[in-house]
Amino acid sequence: METPQPSGNPFPRTHADLSPPPAWGDPGPPPGPDRAKPRVRVSSPADVLAVVPHLLGFHPALSFVVIGAAGPRRQVELGFRYDLPDPPDAAVAAEIADHAVGVLTERRMSTVIGVGYGPGRLVTPVADALAAAVRRRRLRLRELLRVENGRYWSYLCGNVNCCPADGTPFDYLSHPVAAAMTVAGLAAYPDRETLAGTLAPLTGAAARAMDQAIERASARAQALVDQAQRDGAGNPLRPAIDAGRRTVREAIGRYRSGGRITDEDGFAALAVGLVHLPVRDDAWARMVPEHREAHLRLWADVVRRASGPWLPAPASLLAFTAWQSGDGTLANVALDRALAADPDYSMARLLRDILAAGVPPSMARLPMTPEEVEESYARTDGPPARRTARPRRRRGPAG
Repeated sequence: METPQPSGNPFPRTHADLSPPPAWGDPGPPPGPDRAKPRVRVSSPADVLAVVPHLLGFHPALSFVVIGAAGPRRQVELGFRYDLPDPPDAAVAAEIADHAVGVLTERRMSTVIGVGYGPGRLVTPVADALAAAVRRRRLRLRELLRVENGRYWSYLCGNVNCCPADGTPFDYLSHPVAAAMTVAGLAAYPDRETLAGTLAPLTGAAARAMDQAIERASARAQALVDQAQRDGAGNPLRPAIDAGRRTVREAIGRYRSGGRITDEDGFAALAVGLVHLPVRDDAWARMVPEHREAHLRLWADVVRRASGPWLPAPASLLAFTAWQSGDGTLANVALDRALAADPDYSMARLLRDILAAGVPPSMARLPMTPEEVEESYARTDGPPARRTARPRRRRGPAG
């Protein structure tokens, strides 16, 4: 049985405070970089349900969402999602609960909220398992909800006056917390599939044009290797690697200055260069957090245009930058693309394990500086020369 892994966003894009409002005159939040994030107060089940889509980046369905809060103000620190087992499975529900509570404990959360989206036959086994696991770890279960068809039910409230048997109506669109999140630029996609669609590969004529650009870039890279082999000096891959590093530096500089790559040949040169680990690691070492928005744009642009062997490197770089930015959902979507192209791609597998463990973005540290990367690879002769892989042609009708 596969150990369940959370998906969605294990790192909040907003501050949600679960404590009661402070008395008049109490100091507000301290100044700092987090002030750029909207701060909302969560004091009711409806508030929780309004925040969840913005924690994840999309509206969940047939899912179980776990939220962790900590500190004297019980500020939300993380939220993550599991697919509901269907059909219901007590063993899988227990694994989900144990994994969730393990992540919460590791992150030193003191307060827990669970929200299941779907029918009771699917939600209740997971909710019961989570409640039991939370009790065993002596955490505080603030709320445990089920949501279906615009209504919610609380597993913790037995008062029919406030928690009627037929559920409490909830209108996400009219809730002020949802409106505040959207105005702040933290809109939630209708579902995970829509969010994943923002990284969907090219099709039709655009895909064919990109394939042709990849062929041209591969031929240029192979010509460098062939010439180096004829010259017989050192590692014959070195000229192609050096060209790849230059392309990476130029692309990063362009995006940091507000520009973008606009032609297929520019994207193809970047994608072909990144198949070399020294080039990919040079790019990785340049992902300094102060430029993460530019880096997100860059790697998302490449991922939309890359396929086959050209995809895992930029998708993994996008996943790292998304994790660094606190967007676990985008990181997981990027890793889905990377691992679909190459299930054994080590950087993607490493990042998948990190996200599944709920490791915070503050740990998204750069492995080395670009200079250290270059020195590290310079100490070895590098892999033997090989011909650059050619992309496989897409199947299906043209157009």
